[in-house]
Amino acid sequence: MNSNRSADFAATLLRVALGVLYLAHSLQKIFVFTLPGTAHFFESLGLPGWLGYLTTFVELAGGIALLLGVQVRWVALVLLPFMLGAMSAHLHNGWGFASPNGGWEYPAFWAVTLVVQSLLGGGVGVLGGVKAPRALVA
Repeated sequence: MNSNRSADFAATLLRVALGVLYLAHSLQKIFVFTLPGTAHFFESLGLPGWLGYLTTFVELAGGIALLLGVQVRWVALVLLPFMLGAMSAHLHNGWGFASPNGGWEYPAFWAVTLVVQSLLGGGVGVLGGVKAPRALVA
């Protein structure tokens, strides 16, 4: 398998994994914690409650867009500040996500994967993606 093809499949695997995880993460906010509960949690952190609703919507839309392969590079970059915000909310808990109230290692890993996804692109099976002709790809 040539390296371009491997990179395309790697990007696809990462995109689908991120899409599923974001979808699950947002649906947990909706159905387990509930939207008012999520807003209350954001308020307990000193953030405005409406940011909980916005975060949930962005994660849901972002997860769907990643799964469908729509504007993958941009979607990853839009999700990045939200994950950096989650990371900052957990900074005082320590490194390990197994720490009480969760540490910042897990959101930091998500942030890194979003940067990698934005650099790689969507891979195989994206919707609306236009690839450069092979002669232009290094």
